[in-house]
Amino acid sequence: MKILDKYLLKTFLLTFTTVFVILFFIFILQTVWLFIAELAGKDLDLILIVKFLLFSMPRIVPLVLPLSVLLASIMTFGNLAENYEFAAMKASGISLQRAMRGLIVFICFLSIVAFFFANNVIPYAEYKFINFRKSIAQAKPAMAIAEGQFSDVGFYNIKVNKKSGANGNNLTGVTIHEKANNSGENKTVIKSKTGELISNDKSSILQLVLNDGYYYQDVTPKKYEDRSKMPFIKGAFKKQIINIDLSELNKVEDNQDVGNTNGMLNASELRYTLDSLTKNLDNEIISFSENINQKVGIAKGLPIIKLDKNKKPLPNDLLSLYTNDKKVEILKVASSNLTSTMYSIDTTKNELKEKQRNINRHLTALYEKFVIAFACFLMFFIGAPLGAIIRKGGLGLPIVFAVLIFITFHFINTFGKRISQEDGLSPFMGAWMSTFILTPLAVLLTYRATNDIGLISMDAVLAPLNKLFKKFSERFISSQNKT
Repeated sequence: MKILDKYLLKTFLLTFTTVFVILFFIFILQTVWLFIAELAGKDLDLILIVKFLLFSMPRIVPLVLPLSVLLASIMTFGNLAENYEFAAMKASGISLQRAMRGLIVFICFLSIVAFFFANNVIPYAEYKFINFRKSIAQAKPAMAIAEGQFSDVGFYNIKVNKKSGANGNNLTGVTIHEKANNSGENKTVIKSKTGELISNDKSSILQLVLNDGYYYQDVTPKKYEDRSKMPFIKGAFKKQIINIDLSELNKVEDNQDVGNTNGMLNASELRYTLDSLTKNLDNEIISFSENINQKVGIAKGLPIIKLDKNKKPLPNDLLSLYTNDKKVEILKVASSNLTSTMYSIDTTKNELKEKQRNINRHLTALYEKFVIAFACFLMFFIGAPLGAIIRKGGLGLPIVFAVLIFITFHFINTFGKRISQEDGLSPFMGAWMSTFILTPLAVLLTYRATNDIGLISMDAVLAPLNKLFKKFSERFISSQNKT
């Protein structure tokens, strides 16, 4: 039996390694394709390009690893069934479960490695990848700004329609959103026809020279009733210089502090961050509820006002006690208070929703580290029995089945994460939705392969049709006899 286990393990490892390398190469090309235009023609050293690619590679593993296990399982067991090696095993009294036993041990080891890789290597590589792109912004400032999309540069979000020049320093169609200090709204928008990036290797200041442009600046009135008018300031300029401090972006090679992005954190750091975020959200909800209650007069410990029975009761229309001038003044104050309260509620509601989304993203990132480990198990128990059932090896039919199953898995996984991040589902259900849906398929395929039932039982499909046809023919014959 040890000879059989070694043979199956050797066959599976050879197929798995070949498939993994090919798929990894395809996925890495597809992933860095958007960055190739930024890397090419910028006089970057070969070492910088190699480091850029190395830091971007680990993020591909969660996609490539389950697909490689699935395809290798289908191909390995498909070849064994196609060459009647399974028939020889069964004739010798070796079941499918016994043949899979040695590979199950390997898949267990692979799942453990996948978890530690997702928990330690990927966060570190993600941190280094993001900060490495920022670190070369000083030497090649055009790298920090991509064409056709907003790029986060210092205290600005910058978008350009086209870059030109030797290093891409000449810009056309520049749009800049200046970040607000306290809230997430964009208070200042600057647009210009052309621009130029000027940097110095010895300085951390990036100069952005804008030509022939104008700017909009939102103004927040002190009176809440004037905010609905949305006042703003508009101005034009022939030339304007914006200084961008890149010192914080360039302190990444020696600074090993972990960033606040959920993709850069391991499981323990995610739990610590989630605890802080949850406490912060709860405290903010309590604080806001107390403040708003005091604002509308529902504070705790308010004295109960008892009316004197000897005095004349108050009328139903309290405004009738005041003159017309007083009525107008009271209604203005009430309207202003109502507008202020509603504005405060809407603003806080949006802030709380964004904080809840941030918590959901961290929870999803935490569950994904366990999902990738279980996905290796799941894909093996789908691919191995499926290969034994279809009895086809090679790169034909196995690839078709593997791609269909993996696309289904990836689509459900992405769909579940998006819904959970928007608080439509719990993060746990969103992250594990794909495994919950495909696990019954793995159980079904294993059962059918073990009992030699086949992928689809044609009798189960044709039997109801035969019964329906017999009933229809009998009724037709009886109706013809009556006539």
